[in-house]
Amino acid sequence: MTDLKGELASLKIDRTPPASSPWRWPLLLFVPVILFLGVLYAFRARQALSAPEVETVRAAVSRDVEASAGTPILTASGYVVARRKAVVSAKIQGRLSDLRVEEGSVVREGEVIARLESTDYEAQVKRARAAVQRAEADLAENQRQLQLAEKLTKDNVVSVDQRDAAASRVRIAEAALEQARADAAFAEAQLQNTFIRAPFSGVVVKKMAEIGESVAPIPPGVNISTSSGAIVALADLATLEVEADVAESKLRQVIPTADRTKATVQVKVTILDKDKDLKPEMSAKVTFLEPEKKSEARAPGTPVITVPKAAITTRDGKPVVFQVREGKVRARPVVTGGERQDQVVIREGLAGGETIVARPPENLKDGDGVRVKG
Repeated sequence: MTDLKGELASLKIDRTPPASSPWRWPLLLFVPVILFLGVLYAFRARQALSAPEVETVRAAVSRDVEASAGTPILTASGYVVARRKAVVSAKIQGRLSDLRVEEGSVVREGEVIARLESTDYEAQVKRARAAVQRAEADLAENQRQLQLAEKLTKDNVVSVDQRDAAASRVRIAEAALEQARADAAFAEAQLQNTFIRAPFSGVVVKKMAEIGESVAPIPPGVNISTSSGAIVALADLATLEVEADVAESKLRQVIPTADRTKATVQVKVTILDKDKDLKPEMSAKVTFLEPEKKSEARAPGTPVITVPKAAITTRDGKPVVFQVREGKVRARPVVTGGERQDQVVIREGLAGGETIVARPPENLKDGDGVRVKG
């Protein structure tokens, strides 16, 4: 009987609830959180992939060196030239016997820089002086004969015609003396022309002849720089300036002539602070400045903020730039100043150093997400 009760007890259904697992409720709470984060990540990833890709630049900060410096509006390349320059040549024909300068030599006005062979011209001077002495002697003799004729005429020894003939010979002798003196002066001048002198103070920039070469006066219409009469090229460094060709579209005023083929106008700029190492024919770059407005005047050293012109757009009729921060853009209203080539001065709205969109799309709005290139 006892065994039967034990068997019946083993067949009894156990209705006692099972013990709860300690991990059950945390798992039930963690799974929804994981699902939510996954959906959020997918949404953010999709939003990031659909955001426009933009290039960025930084708002540059520089400092004005001079308070009076205007805004650069144009840069042109050119060459340093001397406003006062000359090719020194010979006035007479001859052979170069002495050359006292080299390229780079500094000369003063009137200084002898070269000399021609002068033997022939010295002989002409001696001959002319002798002719003057002979003419003076002839005049003295004719004057003596005139005085004698006048005395004899008073004594009725010779006729009046003879006296007049003597007077005529005196006038001829006087004219001959003047001619001889003129010839002597010309011979002296020709001798002086064998000395080649600097027409003004300057620097020899090119030597165009050597000792022993024959030189001659340069005829009108002949290219001086290639003529056989050219000896040296001289430039006055006190008159240095820069010659640059500027596009006509960049000028408000067109000066006398322009180059039609290049559509440029030659502009000459005087160099005020000349450097001792500055030489003619050096290449140079000229920056043209816009006159500084009184309202925009700044003290020296004032920070100047500039951004590319393309970074500025308009929203609601006002200029703005889009600053990029943490993948989103913020529209920053700005007050612009003058232009510096492809840069625009920002008077208000930026502190400098901000990362901004280089070329904002037309549909870009404040708060939009963006992807930065590179």
